[in-house]
Amino acid sequence: MSEKAHGTSEKPVQGNLKWNCSQDTADQICNFNRHYAEYAGYWDSTTFLKDTNGELMTFYDSVTGKPLFQAPVGRSWADFVAESRSHGWPSFRDEEVIWENVRCLPDGEAVSITGTHLGHNLPDGSGNRYCINLVSVAGSPTSE
Repeated sequence: MSEKAHGTSEKPVQGNLKWNCSQDTADQICNFNRHYAEYAGYWDSTTFLKDTNGELMTFYDSVTGKPLFQAPVGRSWADFVAESRSHGWPSFRDEEVIWENVRCLPDGEAVSITGTHLGHNLPDGSGNRYCINLVSVAGSPTSE
């Protein structure tokens, strides 16, 4: 990823991220990082599970507010949570990726089309599994 005005993005993460996610952690992970992640289980320390109702939901880029993932698709909410919990990060499958706003680099890094580091593709026996930092998808939708 090429350098931009704010690390790999044009600007810092949004204020008031969803689920009580740390803005400082999000900015570091999203914009000044190519390899590392929030700690395993971070998402479990937020209000994410308490604030969700088990219905289809959209996850937005913490920098731009663009939609990146929708889950659950092709599985239940309980299956999404169980898989995510077993790996330590929210885990999405190909059919849950909004490909017009996400790309996967040759080394497996998942990024938004505007440069936000999201996480990594870690394929398993069921196919591609995108292990994504909650702080990277805790944004709110914008009209940009």
